[in-house]
Amino acid sequence: MKRTLRAVAGAALLLVSTAACGLNVNAALPFEVQPGSIERVPELEGVDVTVGSKDFTEQIILGYIAELALEAAGANAIDLTNINGSNSSRYALLDGQIDVQWEYTGTGWLSYLGYDKPIPEEKAQYEAVRKADLERNGVVWLPYSEVNNTYAFATTEAYAKKHNLKTNSDMTRFLKQNPNEAVFCVETEFASRPDGMPGVRKTYGFPVTTMKRFGTGAIYSAVAGGTCNFGEVFTTDGRIAGLNLRVLEDDKQFFPQYNASVTVRKEFLDAHPQIADVMAPVSEALNNKEIIELNRQVDVDGRDPAKVARDWMMDKGFIN
Repeated sequence: MKRTLRAVAGAALLLVSTAACGLNVNAALPFEVQPGSIERVPELEGVDVTVGSKDFTEQIILGYIAELALEAAGANAIDLTNINGSNSSRYALLDGQIDVQWEYTGTGWLSYLGYDKPIPEEKAQYEAVRKADLERNGVVWLPYSEVNNTYAFATTEAYAKKHNLKTNSDMTRFLKQNPNEAVFCVETEFASRPDGMPGVRKTYGFPVTTMKRFGTGAIYSAVAGGTCNFGEVFTTDGRIAGLNLRVLEDDKQFFPQYNASVTVRKEFLDAHPQIADVMAPVSEALNNKEIIELNRQVDVDGRDPAKVARDWMMDKGFIN
């Protein structure tokens, strides 16, 4: 990605200010960005915008997508993706070390704002976190995308088709009739958390004959390999597509909503309101199907997340 001397100088200063927090400004991306449907915005020309992300695949991809959009609009995007941990990345935004970051509505509501009960419906959850975070912390949540990285149960496509399973309620009816099939693979924490297995079992009423505990990454392959019939997954994980798994719909909306939204400090957005217009069509184009495929290309195929983001932005016509 092309950088001006001003952006490089800004990155150098940022590196000094963030070193004590363990944050590192990343190298420039090895390609230039030309406008596509995202056109040059005179008010953003030459404006330094530092983009952050957490340290997992989806967040890094989303961070690069934001950088590419901002570069196409004429801004100097400074890359501060791959920050270690949610709390660190959130602090970086509040402290002004980064200006733009994708965040999840459920994380904002439950982790940052400290509420103990999620709001079941996507839009209502977004509106609640948007209002509260602006009032309490001066953070603006731009319109949310359809990307919803929440918990779910998954099984193989073959198993789902054989037993006609599309929703958690379908799974419940099937397991009540076939309790020997109720073999689950879950994370250790999920097994005992109120918003994990105890809560979801109470909501749906399905039996559990065997519950096996795994690390997060191992669950996907355990389900695909037949070690368990059902596994706890994250709904946008690339291994869902890579291992041909089917995510069962949470039709009673037990699990919190985690829609991805661009967050910006109010003072920065007030100075550069055009950022909202630049990011709006990108957010609108993203959904679970799109992000699962992008995550798959990184986690299954081993591609560079920056190039995955660039190719998607070009395929959608946002950049050239």
